[in-house]
Amino acid sequence: MVIQQILVFLFSTLFSFYIGAILIRFLLAWSRADFYNPFSQFLVKITNPPLVKLRRIIPALGKLDTASLVLALVLQIALIILLVIIQGANGKISANIFYIIFLAMTELIRTVIWIYIIALIVQAVLSWTNNLHGNPLAGLLDSLTRPLLKPVQKYIPLVSGIDMSPMVVMMGLYIILIILGPSPL
Repeated sequence: MVIQQILVFLFSTLFSFYIGAILIRFLLAWSRADFYNPFSQFLVKITNPPLVKLRRIIPALGKLDTASLVLALVLQIALIILLVIIQGANGKISANIFYIIFLAMTELIRTVIWIYIIALIVQAVLSWTNNLHGNPLAGLLDSLTRPLLKPVQKYIPLVSGIDMSPMVVMMGLYIILIILGPSPL
């Protein structure tokens, strides 16, 4: 039982970090962030080995890096199958392949939402500490969150010089998480 819990923890953590890195790379490319940034270069180096091979088979659709999405989906499906195998009949997940694919897609959506929530929180903390200028992370966070914040900023004015759009966007993201329901993983 303890070994089973350790294996579930290890596989979940390792797969989640790597899937998160792939999704962050996808989102940064989608938002046309600076790929010469040190954080971007880190993501490129750790995700390039499988993506270079996969891009030979799966072409991009416009500015949509489909190879990254396919790799993230395949890894998420592999994680779910591993968890089903480790947990056996005691697990909470069915072994139905269609359910596993659906579950993998919802988990990827959850991960993207959490990436945005964390990015918005880190961006807010950096703005409070006046650490935006010269910080390589600040530019990436701005590029990443701008597609979500810009439409909201059109309708919500500054309140005493404070931008309330990150809070509105985070509330919307949390509502989507509530609609998706709790993760069975």
